[in-house]
Amino acid sequence: MAVEQPLTSPTGDQTRIHDIGYRGYDGPRLGRSYASRSLYSQSLRGAYGLGRSAKSKVLPMLLFTVMCVPAAIMVAVAVATKAHELPVQYTRYAIMMQAVISLYVAAQAPQAVSRDLRFKTVPLYFSRPIETADYVRAKFASLASAIFILTAAPLLVMYVGALLSKLGFAHQTKEFAEGLVSVALLSLLFAGIGLVIAAVTPRRGFGIAAVIAVLVISYGAVSTLQAIANVQNHTSAIPWIGLFSPVTLIDGVQSAFLGATARNPGAVDPSAGQGVVYVLVVLALIAGSYGLLMRRYKKVGL
Repeated sequence: MAVEQPLTSPTGDQTRIHDIGYRGYDGPRLGRSYASRSLYSQSLRGAYGLGRSAKSKVLPMLLFTVMCVPAAIMVAVAVATKAHELPVQYTRYAIMMQAVISLYVAAQAPQAVSRDLRFKTVPLYFSRPIETADYVRAKFASLASAIFILTAAPLLVMYVGALLSKLGFAHQTKEFAEGLVSVALLSLLFAGIGLVIAAVTPRRGFGIAAVIAVLVISYGAVSTLQAIANVQNHTSAIPWIGLFSPVTLIDGVQSAFLGATARNPGAVDPSAGQGVVYVLVVLALIAGSYGLLMRRYKKVGL
């Protein structure tokens, strides 16, 4: 029950203080780093629907299964036929499954940031010890980690299956490590691009459509231009055209430095110099995405 304590001022006016029961917090203050880690872990769990409704788990878990099943089938075929190599290189698998990865990013990037924008909860985050950089890093790292789990899990299935098939420990470990480097770069690049696009609009549907357009349509357009260049015998232009799509960027990096075979029309591998350009463009896009997110959320948090 509220307690009223009448006070009398020197002028004779009476003032009442109402105690409505709020209590101060006397416990430990866990601080900014704990809040950032909590935001990261909750965002990562949300990327797979953990801690949310059953409906939210369907699509990410379905896509995760779709990513892993072909790897398991390839391992089974290799074991049954006693093959000396896996049917697909570790570095090629993510490029082969790029449509599934793009769909996952299109679904989860808006989920990571659009709801906070739509319900205007971002200023509430910044009213606590967490700052703009903490929010952006947590969201970026959580989505990149989610994509890495999605893309690395089938590689792990292939690697374990290859070892069980006795295909050669040293060779398989080397190729597995190259595949992990490739999907790590892909995860950072796709997470950055997806979050930048999703952070532009609070409408999740618009964000999904925009991410699909950038990741899928750009790959189709670049592949078409590369095919035209190959037909017209302008093969030297094929690696340069590959700079204009996130998928072909990763393909170019791994073809130049990770022992992969290029998947472009004509299978034209970039030279060492072109490979350096590919790496610089990938790093610039990742850093640029982070910078754009920082700029975006500095305005949102006002």
